[in-house]
Parts: sequence; C-alpha cells; structure tokens
Amino acid sequence: MWAKQLVAALGLSLLATPVWAQQPVADDDTVVAIVNGEPIQRAELEAVARGLPEQFRQMPMQMLYGVLLDRVIDFRLLSDEAERVGMGDEPEVEEALARARADVLRDALVEQKIAEGTTEERLRELYDGLRQSDDFAQEEVHARHILLESEADARAVIEELQGGADFATLAQERSTGPSAPSGGDLGYFERGQMVPEFGEAAFALESGAITTEPVQTQFGWHVIKVLDRRTAEPTFAESEPQLRQDLAREIVTALVGDLREDAEIERFNIDGTPLEVAPEAGAAPDGGEAEPEAE
Repeated sequence: MWAKQLVAALGLSLLATPVWAQQPVADDDTVVAIVNGEPIQRAELEAVARGLPEQFRQMPMQMLYGVLLDRVIDFRLLSDEAERVGMGDEPEVEEALARARADVLRDALVEQKIAEGTTEERLRELYDGLRQSDDFAQEEVHARHILLESEADARAVIEELQGGADFATLAQERSTGPSAPSGGDLGYFERGQMVPEFGEAAFALESGAITTEPVQTQFGWHVIKVLDRRTAEPTFAESEPQLRQDLAREIVTALVGDLREDAEIERFNIDGTPLEVAPEAGAAPDGGEAEPEAE
C-alpha cells in the first residue's frame, strides 16, 4: 500500500515546485543509473526524497530506493524529451524557466544571509535580552485531573474527595482521560497550554486545592487538583527554535529594506496608468503652503 502512495506522491511532484528549488542537493556523486549515456547520481534521488510528504521522509532510503529510482529515471526521460522537441523555446516555458531561476536565486540568497546572520553568539544575545523582560519567566502549575462524562459524575467525585478519598486513586478508577493510569497527573504546564476553561480554573487554585465545582470543556467535565505552583524560565534550548525563526525574519526584513533604499522603484496603477502620489501633509494642492485653520 505504501508503495502505491509513494508513486502517487511522486506523480504529484511533477506538478509542484521543483525540489531542487527548495533543498540543497547533497554532495554525492555515486552513479545509480545511466539513461541514454547520461548518469543519474544518488544525490538526485535524495533531493526528490526530501520533497516527499513527512510519512515517506521518515522511511529508510533503502525501502524507497527502487520506486524513487524508477521515478527519477522517468523524470529524466521526460525532461530529455522536452529538450529534444524544443519545449524550452516556447514563450510560456521560457517565462516559467526565468521565474524558476529567479526563485532559486532568491531562495539561495535568503538562505545564505540567514545562515551568515544566525550565529550562536547572536542567538545567545537575543536570549539574554529576553531574560531581561518582565514576562520572560512563566508561571506554571503541577496538577492532576479526573475527566468525567457528566456533571453529575463530576459532582459525585467532588463529594468523595471532600469526604477524604484519595485523588490519584479516584483518577485511576474513574477518569476517562489518557492520564488516568498515572493518577490524572498532567505534570507542569503554563496557562496557555490548556484549553481556556481548564487553564483558568487550574491557575485560580492554590497548591493542594481542589475545584469545588466541575469544570466543563470540550472534552467533558473535569475535577482538578493543583499539586504545586512555580515560576520557570524557558531554557536556551527551549527558546532557540523561536529565536531562530524571529532572527531569520529580522534578517530578511533588513535585507529587503536595504535593497529598497538602494533601488529605483516606480509604481503604477493596476491598469498600468501612472500612480498619483498623495501630497505631503501640510502642503496645498497647488504646491503652496496650506493656510492655517481658523481657531
């Protein structure tokens, strides 16, 4: 079944953006086939594999090899035939090739600038800057919960708890949630990590307290017990993915801003007519000074 799905995914890649415009080709000159005297290198298969859906990228290359090789051979035959019949001379194809070249060059430049600017030192500087902000440290609670199907069941559990029943034991016996085997233990979490109703109820409790009213969410009815509260700072490793994303955006924004400053840019209306520039604030329509408003 997976082989048929892979063939379908590779077929769709004929209609998608070329994978070599998205991923660098590996430095591998191992020849895996020769088509009409021209070699196909293993790097071509690896590049195609990187453009596949996630479920296939996780599979060993050896499992994909035969199907990938067949499809890459097909791709080569199709492109060779397109060259033979002169498809590259068609105006639409020339335009598409020019756009593809521009896309590859643009992406290569952006990737290079991001790689140059995203240094360990810069990421550490950004992390240290975040640590100075008032909202860097996040409040967390450690809680257990018992998930029930009805409000009546939840109220019955609350009564048992108020009568001295053990929370973890009741969670193991009554909870319908996946945390039941561990006594309903959810570990530490921030407010925004849970659905709003659950988060608000949990963060309203002091350590050791149990909700006196059932909490309804889309999953059912909850009885919550907070075991502990703490303030924790995200580590550098936890913050790094977001820092990299933010820094990449900053680098690209700065790059585009610099290029705009040095470029001569003319804008036109959608129909190609000249675009009228709005007068600066305070200037009269004829270019003279605007008269002050009467008080």
